[in-house]
Amino acid sequence: MEISITLLNLGYAIAGALLTIVFMIIGYKMFDRMTPFNTSKQLAEKNIAVGIVVGSIFVGLGIAVGLVIGMALN
Repeated sequence: MEISITLLNLGYAIAGALLTIVFMIIGYKMFDRMTPFNTSKQLAEKNIAVGIVVGSIFVGLGIAVGLVIGMALN
């Protein structure tokens, strides 16, 4: 019984991680469309300011989606 609960929680955690990655990709694509410059090109040119903003977006989305998924597990 305990193993099945553990495996179920592991499945939820993996699904949550995959969902978080998908939402991070969607957030990056939305940010890229909203800005007047090509984000990928700016990152390739090692623009530190764009890198900090994109990193902040990933951290913010990761925390938000992670909390929502974590609350769903309980």
